[in-house]
Amino acid sequence: MINPIDTDAVIRDGGAVGRFPDEIHEGVAWWLGASFVALTAAEQLAVGSDGGPVTAEFVRRLCRGAINAHHHACRVSAIDGIAEDAFHAYVRSRRPLAGAYVAASSDRDGRHLVRIRLYDADGLLLQEDTGLAGIRRMIAEDRVPIPVSDSARGTIEHLAPTAAEVTA
Repeated sequence: MINPIDTDAVIRDGGAVGRFPDEIHEGVAWWLGASFVALTAAEQLAVGSDGGPVTAEFVRRLCRGAINAHHHACRVSAIDGIAEDAFHAYVRSRRPLAGAYVAASSDRDGRHLVRIRLYDADGLLLQEDTGLAGIRRMIAEDRVPIPVSDSARGTIEHLAPTAAEVTA
């Protein structure tokens, strides 16, 4: 595994949480996207973010991981610059639709705390027994899924946050 992480410390609280770049890196988002889609067999995934500069690469990699998970050909809708509550309402209004939300905050030392939250198809935050433990295990054992062929690759559609908020 390139750039390993402490999976027990980072993969928790409904997804992944860590200080960037010390505890978490952008590759973790790819691993989460691919593992989440493979574990849940999600055909669709909504990915939202706070729109900040720190989260941009995390979102890009999460989306790429989700569309490259085995043979699932997941369709990803990416919504950059949407508040988490509006994103969550959007996901819940379209059940069954799984979701992932990426946000970052800064501490006094100028480091960033990155949080990626994963929501199941019913809009519930992922828990240990509903997939989080499985994702942690896949990452720890370096068993993150990769695509089986180009034809099995999914797609990414970018939506404006205003469109998602209006339809929520």
